[in-house]
Amino acid sequence: MAERNYGVIDQFIMQFDRHLNALFSRQQGALRPTPADNVEEVTLDESERRCSEGLMRVNHAGEVSAQALYQGQAITSRDPDVRATMQRSIAEEVDHLDWCERRLCELSGHTSYLNPVWYLGSLTIGTLAGLAGDKWSLGFVAETERQVVEHLQGHLKRLPVQDMKSRAIVQQMAIDEARHGTIAQAAGGVELPVFIKTIMRLSSKVMTSTAYWV
Repeated sequence: MAERNYGVIDQFIMQFDRHLNALFSRQQGALRPTPADNVEEVTLDESERRCSEGLMRVNHAGEVSAQALYQGQAITSRDPDVRATMQRSIAEEVDHLDWCERRLCELSGHTSYLNPVWYLGSLTIGTLAGLAGDKWSLGFVAETERQVVEHLQGHLKRLPVQDMKSRAIVQQMAIDEARHGTIAQAAGGVELPVFIKTIMRLSSKVMTSTAYWV
């Protein structure tokens, strides 16, 4: 039987369905064990628990956005090698998503109620970035990951010192995100204009400030 060639719309629908399952139904788990597996749990007081919960909710919302961003870019990419790069990053972002959600459960917390908003907004941005061309799409990934690493480093300063389980997760996420950015830049990503970087930072600020509480 001849193999069917799927068009862009078919690919979009299949990818959209697959990632909705991964994001909202937990049918797809992490490929790697969580870095917190072998870290001892400690008792946090209520203010410490709320701080860790809020920061891990922000991280989870960021991973929801990352999934959608990479998905939109992978679908619209013109270069098979770039698409493959995006798909590999998507797999690691699923790990992050799972790790954050597990930690939120351990902290008796919840994921952001606005995750569908973050997802659809980032999917739109990723699709537009992909349509702009692979060099701009890769540049967008590189800049996004630079900003994400900054956020994660800031979270490491804010997390309770004794919450080593959350810290272990965030540390590994920062390593992975830095690598994603380096790969995107090495693959041909261009430096984005300053005004686009500024808009990205402002948009990120809205998301992180909101997801901490909602």
